This record gives sequence, C-alpha cells and structure tokens, in this order.
Amino acid sequence: MEVYLVGGAVRDQLLGKFVHERDYVVVGARPEDMLAQGFRQVGKDFPVFLHPQTGEEYALARTERKSGAGYTGFTIYAAPDVTLEDDLIRRDLTINAIAQSADGKLIDPYGGVNDLKAKTLRHVSSAFAEDPLRILRVARFAARFASDGFTVASDTLQLMRKISHSGELKTLAAERVWRETEKAMATTSPHVFWQVLQQSEAFEPWYHELQSNININQLKCYIAQLETAPNPSSAWALSCYSLSVTELAKLHERLKVPNNYADIAMAARKLNWKQTEKVDASWAFHAISKVDGWRRPNIVHELLFIWQALGMVQADIERVQRAFAQAQQVKAGDVIATAQQNGIELKGPAIGEAVSAARLTAMRHCWSQTK
Repeated sequence: MEVYLVGGAVRDQLLGKFVHERDYVVVGARPEDMLAQGFRQVGKDFPVFLHPQTGEEYALARTERKSGAGYTGFTIYAAPDVTLEDDLIRRDLTINAIAQSADGKLIDPYGGVNDLKAKTLRHVSSAFAEDPLRILRVARFAARFASDGFTVASDTLQLMRKISHSGELKTLAAERVWRETEKAMATTSPHVFWQVLQQSEAFEPWYHELQSNININQLKCYIAQLETAPNPSSAWALSCYSLSVTELAKLHERLKVPNNYADIAMAARKLNWKQTEKVDASWAFHAISKVDGWRRPNIVHELLFIWQALGMVQADIERVQRAFAQAQQVKAGDVIATAQQNGIELKGPAIGEAVSAARLTAMRHCWSQTK
C-alpha cells in the first residue's frame, strides 16, 4: 500500500501558497485494508476514508468510465490494481494531477509542473470533455489564479466549447452550478470567471440573462475601484447589476441562489444608483428605508461596498456610514417618551412615522456636521 499527497495541496505548495487542506490517494489497497487501520469510510460512490487522527481524506486509487449523461454519469472502479497514473489521468487539469510521495518526490506524468511554470490551465486528457461541470471548474480556477498570471490553454477552451455545444450543461444540478459560481465570486478576479464562460460559449442554459447583458470589462473596472477584494455577495450583485429586476429574479430562481446573495443583488438593482445621482441625507434615508435596511443593516453595509465599486466618492460613502450609524441610535421608546413630554400620545402607524422622522432628522444633522 502506497500513499501519495495529491491535487490542490501539491499545486499550492509548488506555487508557494498556503495549503488549506490535504487530500491523499492510496494505491494498492482495498477498503478492508483501510478499515483495519482505523480509517472511517465516508464515500458512497467510491471509497473515501477519513484518517483516524487527522480527519484528512484518503481515497483509493480509481478509474472512471463514462456511462451516462452529466457529471454523475460515470462508472467507478477502485481496486488494488489501479495505478497512480490511472488515478491522475482522470483529473481535470494537469496542475491538479501532480502527486507527491511520502519522501517528497513528485510524480508528474502529465506535465503539471511545466504548466505551473508556464502559468497554463490545461486539461489532462480528452476525457475532460466527459464531465460538463469542468467548464465551471476551469473558469473558477482561471478567476482564482488570474492574479498569478494564469490563463486557459487554447486547446482546453476548444474542448470546453465542445462540452457547451453538446447540451450536457443542462444535466447539471442547480446547486452544483451555484457552488462553482459562489467560489468564483470569492476570488480576487470574479470577472475572469465570466470571461472564460464567454470564451467557452457556456452562458446557456444557466446564465441566460447575463449572456447578452453582462459587461465584463465594466465589472473589471468596478472591482478595480475597491481597495480590497469584494465580498462574494457583492461580486455577485455587481455581476448582475445590468439586469432588470425581472431578469434578476429569473436568474436567482433558476440557480437557486441563497437569500443572502439574492437579497443584496436585488437591493442594489432596485436602488440602481448612478454616478449622476446626488447623494445627501434624504437620498440615503430613503434608500435605506426602501431596502429594509433598518431591520437588516448587513444589506446597507454591502450596498456601501457596491456603491464604492460603482464610483460613489469616498467622502459620501463615509457620510452615509456615519449618518446611518447615528440614525440607528434612534429608539421607538425614546421617540414615544419625547412625544409624551410634548403632550402627544403616539399609537399605531404614528409611532413608525415618528421614528422615521427622527431617523431622517438624525441623518440630516450628522450629514451637516461632516461636510
């Protein structure tokens, strides 16, 4: 039985990046051999085991044969006669198909080290085209490593277009599509994800509304406005900013986008701030009220990030932040008590109206103090 470190851990180690998790492949073993050593089996489709002390994943070397449609349409074979090279050739990119033995020796049968040096994302074999999810994975890797200078090889893009034209993208589950999208939005270059999908002609069927509406160069400029990388939810909202409310709702429904992403993107689109729009206390108050920001302040904080990307000047960003913080200090109980001192008894909707008026007054006062 031989154990090798594989995949992203080897890749990131060679790139000098922090290794978040380590995965291992085991050659020459059977499930019962792993169980006898205290490993716990967790894989259902193929044998994956958790180390009894570290909890790290150890998978038996395996092969995959296309037997049906989509990313699940594979027959798995895991047995002691499967070699390390057999296991590595089923992987997506050459830079993810490098193994390392216990003594530190690299096993690189498909040229992954050279592609790391050339900063190239290249498929391992023609079997790459059998899994439609790999289009999204490569686009996500391109976004993740764009700042390091990596680009997708032309022959790999050609295979990705072949997958797109095959119609197999529609066999993917919405949850898997969104998972890759979310990971891409968490990179420093989310615009590259869309750029690669565009080059791969892969916007259909999942990103139909974005195909003719997204402005990738504009998105790149938005992100360049920020001092730090955007939050994934902000990156998603900026990606969808050119859509109408109706289009955005359809996209969210198709991808089953989680509420924390959908709500922020929808709030940004409903407000639709433009650089020509005057930013003052009244505008900020009505914008916050329109997106229910008093009850959901996290949306306001995300919107400030988005408005900064859209070109709102830093001075106005800071004024909105301070005015919002000041208005949040307004409490209904204090407003009611003040009214009573003035001989006014507030009831029902009048309480909400008085609280809103007090918040607006607080924001205007704060705004005047920061000019």
